[in-house]
Formats: sequence, structure tokens, C-alpha cells
Amino acid sequence: MILSTLCYIEKDGKYLMLHRTKKKDDINKDKWLGIGGKFEDGESPEECIIREVKEETGLTLNSYKLRCIVTYVSTNWETEYMYVFTSDDFIGKLIECNEGDLQWIEKDKITELKTWEGDKIFVEKIKNNDSFFTIKFNYDGEKLIKYDLKEY
Repeated sequence: MILSTLCYIEKDGKYLMLHRTKKKDDINKDKWLGIGGKFEDGESPEECIIREVKEETGLTLNSYKLRCIVTYVSTNWETEYMYVFTSDDFIGKLIECNEGDLQWIEKDKITELKTWEGDKIFVEKIKNNDSFFTIKFNYDGEKLIKYDLKEY
């Protein structure tokens, strides 16, 4: 089981996205993602997202909001539980990321990028400012087979 976080950092109608191009054997190779990563031992979701954002971008989150919890089930990898946050309150200057290239992308253009199929679904809900939800994606390899959405 994998525990991870993801944050969509917002500024001027854009999200900060990471184009994953630099890591070897990266399951996310050539895909665009929000900012985040795996929990370290003993971390809470909040501690994880603050650390991951700082490590990958150089930015410090002043505040953030938990928007959804995503469950990924696949025939090719371990089940992953991901806490997805948004933030428009941060300080600092962007640094070079060792996992890929950081770029501010207009929110309406995110679903046009090469992402996981399921990401397009939850990003749209977040962009529309929907209330908290959970979503479970079932993949066969990289192909999305089905999903189950629960809104609260």
C-alpha cells in the first residue's frame, strides 16, 4: 500500500504542474501532475504535502485545503491512497525540480495535457470548486476501467 499527497497550487488562474521527465523508471514518466509525493514514516498528510511542495518547488505553503481522497487500484502496481490538496497561499521562489519541469498551466488547459485518465476527472471537480469527495479508480495497466465517486 502506498500513501501519497498531491497539491494543485494556484496563481492567476493557473495551476503549477510538474512534467515528469527526469527520473529513471518513473511510473509517471512524461505525464503532467500536481506537486506531491509519498509519505515518510510518521508523517501526516499535511506534513507530507508541506514537505513535498518545499522539496519539489522551493515554495512554502501558508495554507491549503484537502479537496479529495483518491484510491488507485491497478493490475500493475500497489494500491495507492492519495490526499489531494489545493493552495493559493504560498511564499517563495520556484527552484529547479529534480523530477521534471515545473510550469504554470491555465486551469482550463490541464485536461489537454498528458495525464492519467483519472486525474482529468478529479482535476475537473477541483477546478469547479466541488465539495469534498472520494474517488476510486480501477486501472488495467494504464487504462482506466471504471471509477466510483462519492460526494460529501
